[in-house]
Amino acid sequence: MKNIWGIDLGGTKIECAVLNPKTYEVIVRKRVPTEAAGGYGHILNQVQKLISSVSEEAEEMPTHLGFGTPGVLDPETKVMKNCNTTALNGRPLNKDLEALLKVPVKLANDANCFALAETKMGAGKNYPGAEVVFGVILGTGVGGGLVFNKKIINGHHGIGGEWGHNVLEENGYSCYCGKHGCVETVISGPALERRYFELAGQSLNLSEILKKHESHADAEATKVIDRLLENFGKAISVVINIVDPDLIIIGGGVGNIDLLYTEGYERIKKYIFNSGRFNATLCKPLLGDSAGVFGAALL
Repeated sequence: MKNIWGIDLGGTKIECAVLNPKTYEVIVRKRVPTEAAGGYGHILNQVQKLISSVSEEAEEMPTHLGFGTPGVLDPETKVMKNCNTTALNGRPLNKDLEALLKVPVKLANDANCFALAETKMGAGKNYPGAEVVFGVILGTGVGGGLVFNKKIINGHHGIGGEWGHNVLEENGYSCYCGKHGCVETVISGPALERRYFELAGQSLNLSEILKKHESHADAEATKVIDRLLENFGKAISVVINIVDPDLIIIGGGVGNIDLLYTEGYERIKKYIFNSGRFNATLCKPLLGDSAGVFGAALL
């Protein structure tokens, strides 16, 4: 059986991993800078350069390639959308990659790759009975991926799992997606830091805000952390009401806050449509920054 190849196409770096398909042992792993400012064609050239280099080390050429992307290929128009690497938007990335690399290519959003990798190789291995897994990205942005029976659910429009762009606060902050008050504008790391600045008049990063809250020395810090916990419970309850996952894996920098798994867990009970009962599992991921490229290979 051939090795499986994955590419994590990020805004700052492009990473390639070659895995044994049975054991998932890493055969080769390498990265190059994306240099997105160089434009779409330059990004494609960087991908080609990386694959050529990895092929030499692996002593084989890929027969298929999975790509984790910072947006999604629209199922209808066949061009990329919602990419924060904006040079990719409106481009037929799948078609262009296949023409350039001469192998079949499959694309998935990076949050979907995270969810798939954690389900099959990471935290999900500790919960083998979990049929429905929701992988959360809670960091600079808010995203997610939905996995059912170890397969990604992309959805009709290719936006399955995008809970970060549900409206959480009426008349809230404007979001780049065009709406106001999206989940991402309320409980992402930058949104929480902005809230602290509004309350306290000084800029602190989220880890510093958390320390002040834990020391019981800063009322504004406590308000910010309470805002996170309450709105996390409210926002994730919408996902639970719709897909009722067995397991929720929370990645991203904000996901490292332990209170999400205790007090945040309790807040969920206030909002789900189940008479205040919630007993599914929330957990942290196990693969770190490997999840994206591993998930791409698993495509």
